Amino acid sequence: MPSTEPVRVTIFNQTYSLVASEEPGRIEHLAQRVDDLMSSIAVRAGNIDATRAAVLACLHLADELESMERRLATFKDNVDYKARKFTVLLDEAMSGQPVAD
Repeated sequence: MPSTEPVRVTIFNQTYSLVASEEPGRIEHLAQRVDDLMSSIAVRAGNIDATRAAVLACLHLADELESMERRLATFKDNVDYKARKFTVLLDEAMSGQPVAD
């Protein structure tokens, strides 16, 4: 059951108190992923401030999201194609005669 109690998380040495409709463990997990990403960016980029690390993390996550959206669209197209082929095969099997594509 979703909690309405505050969840305290730390991201890039900054503590946040969040109230969310998600399970607290999920919020903590997401916050840890963001903290890990920002820390990784800061290590690779050198001495950058939290705002720059956050912007670069957002760009990275936006890139990941766009990539996943493309993969999902390709997957949906493949499912639609196979469903149409299956429908043709099913129509052929039920009618006993080949159906043109």
